[in-house]
Amino acid sequence: MKSAHIQHLYNRVGFGISPKDLERLSKNSKREIVDALFSSSSTTTPLKVDLSFLKDIQPGDLKDREKRQELQKKNRQKVQDFSVAWVERIMNPTEVFREKMTLFWTNHFVCERRNNILFSQNYNNMLRANAFGNFADFTKKVSKEAAMLGYLNNKQNKKKSPNENFARELMELFTLGQGNYTETDIKESARAFTGYNHNFRGQFILRKKQHDEGEKTFFGKTGNFTGDDIIDIILQQKQCARYISTKIYRYFVNENIHQNHIEEMTMVFYKDYNIEKLMRFVLLSDWFYEAKNMGTKIKSPIEFLAGINTLVPYSFERPKQVLLIQRLLGQELMRPPNVAGWKTGRYWIDSNTLVRRLRLPSILLNNAAITYADTGDEETMLTDLKSKKLKRKAFIKTKTDWNSFEKNYAKLSNKELISFVLTSKINPETKNLLLKNRHIPKKDFCIQLLSIPEYQLC
Repeated sequence: MKSAHIQHLYNRVGFGISPKDLERLSKNSKREIVDALFSSSSTTTPLKVDLSFLKDIQPGDLKDREKRQELQKKNRQKVQDFSVAWVERIMNPTEVFREKMTLFWTNHFVCERRNNILFSQNYNNMLRANAFGNFADFTKKVSKEAAMLGYLNNKQNKKKSPNENFARELMELFTLGQGNYTETDIKESARAFTGYNHNFRGQFILRKKQHDEGEKTFFGKTGNFTGDDIIDIILQQKQCARYISTKIYRYFVNENIHQNHIEEMTMVFYKDYNIEKLMRFVLLSDWFYEAKNMGTKIKSPIEFLAGINTLVPYSFERPKQVLLIQRLLGQELMRPPNVAGWKTGRYWIDSNTLVRRLRLPSILLNNAAITYADTGDEETMLTDLKSKKLKRKAFIKTKTDWNSFEKNYAKLSNKELISFVLTSKINPETKNLLLKNRHIPKKDFCIQLLSIPEYQLC
């Protein structure tokens, strides 16, 4: 398999590749490499933070105002800890493809629950565990997770007063896309999800007295449908397979869709809604490796941070500073902007975030200064970021493993480093400038490469 194609593959299903791994894999066929990617992500390692503070908490404790406020504060802190741990996992993954798929599903089955770390952690690990599974089973599990039941108000969905929020988003955002259902479909499906709830520890329960046992008519079918039945009927619509295929194409292949490729994917997915089979089909397709699909995707902030780490390993001396970096770049894990998630592609870049991205390699790898509100802790720093108090300079202190970089890239000249690091077309003036500077130390040259607009693409 061509080296450029392997780099493209690993940029899309992971966060880059080292020269050593690239050289090793270049001797293998496309199928061997793709098989190995799936094999290395066949297991699931749950991501967990210390939840011992919840051990003795009982429902009655929430009636005490002081205890409730302290518990809420602790939950918010733990959600921050989880976000930090998640970035660390992404930057040092063992099941790299599974972690990339988890990122994808996080922005598909969007959910936020900052006031309950147990529910948030369970939800995140549910996404991770089902990332390559059956989409029908996956969607049913999403509908029953405590975090989602709270986020989209399905706990308030009762027989005598149906709440349509989850039913609407299920079709609009999770399965079919806007305009592929009617208002009647929303109302009838909401009735099927009545009574969905969970216990104090987040385990799903169906409150039968609150569940509507009456007949519902949904997509032309009539019956005493449950929520699972509704999901099964939705998946009978080929539009569901087409909608998910389109989202996967935009994320892993190209923001500009190719309708013939989408239809090919739809035919594969519609057979049994097996996510792994669909992803195998995409990664083994010749069109995935076409030049027009290479070096054209704008990296998300998290992909950007992880990609730098693949090239030059680094870690934060104060781990929670990664929360500030995420906010500055416009993507905070565990804090989606709304139920539709983050807008991707060109939406990642504006005049502010581009300048920050171009400066970030120096900040991370040279301990340069960054400006933020004059406050004492990360949490306040984040909430006050947009205020007029942006006056204090802080150093993002990192430990940078330049020794590993020098060792990994010893065989590459600075000129060769250009084509290895940058997979997109380079502006001629930028290329000439880089070539003029090719005799500077490799460390400095690397930071230059990471600090140009072309590095924003993969």
